[in-house]
Amino acid sequence: MKELKTGSIASVVVRFAYAGCLILSGACAISSGDEPDQPIAYNHKLHIETVGLECAECHRYVETSAAATLPPLEVCRSCHESEPLTESPEETVLLKYVADGTEIPWKRIYHVPDHVYFSHRRHVVLGELDCGLCHGVMQEQTAPVRSAFLEVKMENCMDCHREHKVTNDCLSCHR
Repeated sequence: MKELKTGSIASVVVRFAYAGCLILSGACAISSGDEPDQPIAYNHKLHIETVGLECAECHRYVETSAAATLPPLEVCRSCHESEPLTESPEETVLLKYVADGTEIPWKRIYHVPDHVYFSHRRHVVLGELDCGLCHGVMQEQTAPVRSAFLEVKMENCMDCHREHKVTNDCLSCHR
């Protein structure tokens, strides 16, 4: 039987450790199945079709930075100052946040692992990708978003990169 060299053993150990890290990071990125209740039953369809809002008007910085951000209270307050515009009980809830000056505790749905660098700007502005590719057809959503349309998984990212003919080099996204 042929004897393994020390360098070969170290190489095997490093490869197994790397594979273990990939498996663990993938498991962490998969949703736990919990679908959080949002503090307000936000109707994307109403705001997109009727009011004419676009993604970047509420999700600020989507075109200028890595993070898209959840809508701050000032965005809602710009239209919903004090008097209800509709008879929706959800608007009453919103107006209480506005009156109290309390940020709406939106619950984040998409979670990118810490070791992954994802830039909305890079994808939306430079890549000219439509938000719907990852987030679905929001103009049809009448109920609050409670789960990811597309799971944050390396396989999904790699497939999209192949489809759009952009790099799949590890260091482009992994830090």
